[in-house]
Amino acid sequence: MYPEKNCSVYIQSYKHDGSLNRTWDQGFVLESDEKHYVIVSNKTWVIEKDGRKWFTREPAIGYFYTDRWFNVIAMIRNDGIYYYCNLASPVLYDGEAVKYIDYDLDYKIFSDNTIITLDEDEYRRHSEMMNYPEEIDIIIKREMEKIKEDIANQIEPFNRQYVENHFQQYLEQLTNQ
Repeated sequence: MYPEKNCSVYIQSYKHDGSLNRTWDQGFVLESDEKHYVIVSNKTWVIEKDGRKWFTREPAIGYFYTDRWFNVIAMIRNDGIYYYCNLASPVLYDGEAVKYIDYDLDYKIFSDNTIITLDEDEYRRHSEMMNYPEEIDIIIKREMEKIKEDIANQIEPFNRQYVENHFQQYLEQLTNQ
């Protein structure tokens, strides 16, 4: 089962201990198959685990994979495309929401392809606190290296034309509704 194309879907991020981390009120499903979901959020409510609520400022295209240990949010800004890459469990859809476990570590990729690693302290703290298995640590570190290779080689979704094509597809869907 995967989310229906051209429909809205709820997105939920959890932590390893099962606690709800963050939710997105809705995302528009552009693509959906057994390997990945492409979901656009645009001016969407986000609720943090502490109850803080905020509204997204710019359109963003989320690339969620059923067989990879990360997801990518491509933010469409006036000065280019920025990426936020979450190290996370493969995504699943249970008929209620798109769900994944967030493993804290993130990459922020700027429009000039500069990469910053975020939340290393949080990963170490949560790893101890929630007893991440050694296998998770191995998988996360392997994925981090693969992601850097994908960025360097502009492999989807780290290819700006790929993202722009999805954004254009989304805009066309809006005008057809």
